[in-house]
Amino acid sequence: MHPKSSNTEVASGLIYRRAFGFDADSLINTQPWGLLDANTAPAFERLRKRAAVSGFDLRIASGFRSYQRQWHLFNGKARCLRPVTDEHGNVLQREHFTDEQWLHAILRFSALPGTSRHHWGTDLDVYDGAAVAADYQLALAPAEYAPDGPFGPLTEWLSERIAADDAEGFFRPYGRDLGGVAPELWHISYRPSTQHLRAALTPELLAELWRGQMPRALRQSDTSKDIDEIPGPLALLDKVVPQLPALLARYVVA
Repeated sequence: MHPKSSNTEVASGLIYRRAFGFDADSLINTQPWGLLDANTAPAFERLRKRAAVSGFDLRIASGFRSYQRQWHLFNGKARCLRPVTDEHGNVLQREHFTDEQWLHAILRFSALPGTSRHHWGTDLDVYDGAAVAADYQLALAPAEYAPDGPFGPLTEWLSERIAADDAEGFFRPYGRDLGGVAPELWHISYRPSTQHLRAALTPELLAELWRGQMPRALRQSDTSKDIDEIPGPLALLDKVVPQLPALLARYVVA
């Protein structure tokens, strides 16, 4: 059952396209941060200005990510075309894992396409540009955000703001290890703009997408465009679909 709402966006189906990463048109193009939700963008600028007062150069490493891009990231890892790493940055070897174990190793750091919070334009991976050289190769690794890492002071500053509910509406959806997604101290989300989006991620719609079909709720008036929006079936599909509700509960945080 799809979530009910009197909101015209929900009634028109746009909320579903946005939730699953097919509605970049509803976001605003900011410079240099790329596509962001219309309310997230000014909230981030307010947070940036406050961070600057404390000596930080708050920057976005990754913001909006489409369904197609997330599909390529996930399938690349599932098919061993991209490296899969553990919490310490060590590259894992596929032959040491069953299909089921490989799926969970991927999901520790990479969301299933259609379930990534980066689809919404509300979620940002951030770092402190003032703490590193201009040619620094950012890894978004736990060690960088640890107390003795280059972004340790920023982590502490954000933690204090978030704990006091004084971070311009941002929070960390993956601040603690709950047995699913690994903690991501670099990932912040603008809570006021995420209403309805998590609820739109129903197992039925996801299963259709992962089989390479565009669900009716996500279709455009020009359905010819829908064909180009679906890259193809999901890798490890036979391992994902049977446990879909459990995967959503474990790896997709509201």
